Amino acid sequence: MGVLITVLVVCAVAGLVLLALSLRNVQQYEKGVVFRFGRLLPDIRGPGLRVIRPIGDRMRKVSVQTEVLGIPPQGSITADNVTLTVDAVVYFRVIDPVKALVNVRDYPSAVSQIAQTSLRAVIGRADLDTLLSDRDHINAELKKVMDAPTEEPWGLRIERVEIKDIALPQSMMRSMSKQAEAERERRSRVIAADGEFQASQRLSDAAATMADTPGALQLRLLQTVVDVSAEKNSTLVMPFPVEMLRFFEHQSREADGESIHRNIPRPALPQRPESPDPHELPEPITSVQPTAPAFPLSAERVGSHGERFGSRAAVARERRDNWPAHADSDSEASDAGG
Repeated sequence: MGVLITVLVVCAVAGLVLLALSLRNVQQYEKGVVFRFGRLLPDIRGPGLRVIRPIGDRMRKVSVQTEVLGIPPQGSITADNVTLTVDAVVYFRVIDPVKALVNVRDYPSAVSQIAQTSLRAVIGRADLDTLLSDRDHINAELKKVMDAPTEEPWGLRIERVEIKDIALPQSMMRSMSKQAEAERERRSRVIAADGEFQASQRLSDAAATMADTPGALQLRLLQTVVDVSAEKNSTLVMPFPVEMLRFFEHQSREADGESIHRNIPRPALPQRPESPDPHELPEPITSVQPTAPAFPLSAERVGSHGERFGSRAAVARERRDNWPAHADSDSEASDAGG
């Protein structure tokens, strides 16, 4: 009787041990892959309590969660020959547990190596401006390059690749800061010039409106005076219209012109001879005395009494003063000839 009880106890303990060895707990975020004597079973165990053979079966659990893998800083040269250091981060997850276990060994390390080589290749094909301004395009290209060798053969899906930081040399950073400063200065000048242009257009429109209404300018002048006197200043500034100054200047020029015109002496006009008798025939002209030209072509002028003058104005003044004498001499000569 005692031997029977001992055998039963041993069988019970052995059964409990075998039951413990055959039970496996699979979490919700895991998949169970069973190998029987090294051979893969096609049935993939889902989450929950699963039973396998205690002898010959071995279960490997694969997490299907998204894993985050940091890429160490990689030094590379861009397409425009700029040396920089870039580090990134990769988000991936397992979509086929069988391929992730069978086709690749230590798939996180494999993904890290693929990410490093792909990052160097993509940076070498891009220039610095693209890396700094269009990171979305670089990230999409990195994801595309890494998806090809990982998704189909390894059963891994690259969900996202992000460039975290780009380290530039100090000389390049100084050059970029100068370029950015010059660009901001150019934009500020363009904005200021645009503002001045718009203000000039508005002022032109306002001036045209005030020109149509004469009282608008006076009202604007009074408004300016009110604005100046609102600060309770001891000095009052009265703006003076420029048009009034121009009017006074024009009036003074006209007055000076009239005074000069009045001061110029006018020569005495000769007396007109009496009208001849219509029945009397005119006397024939016997001779005509040649007269010197009023203004010789040479620069030196000679007067009627032999004086030499250096300008046309002096010759004209001399002939004007002696004009009655010339007229009398010509009349005496005509009488003598008659």
